[in-house]
Amino acid sequence: MNYTQPIAVALEYNGETAPVVSAHGLGEVAQRIIRIAQEHGVPLQQDDELVEILAQLNLGEEIPEPLYVVVAEVIAFAYILTGKFPKDWQQS
Repeated sequence: MNYTQPIAVALEYNGETAPVVSAHGLGEVAQRIIRIAQEHGVPLQQDDELVEILAQLNLGEEIPEPLYVVVAEVIAFAYILTGKFPKDWQQS
């Protein structure tokens, strides 16, 4: 599935359960999602294959278990960029 329009997916993660899809869209909706994320300092990651898979999920749906590792890497990257670390994290 190759989209010819911009596509965006937003995930919400509370640190306790699997991340859920909080927004997704194509074209103008995708551009709005990206703009709102930028306005709020939310780090963005571009991964065309991952976003195509995540865009197939329903709003509020948890990411499927086979995507846990790749999404965890994205979330960890976003946390590091924003200076957030788990409460028990110790830098070595």
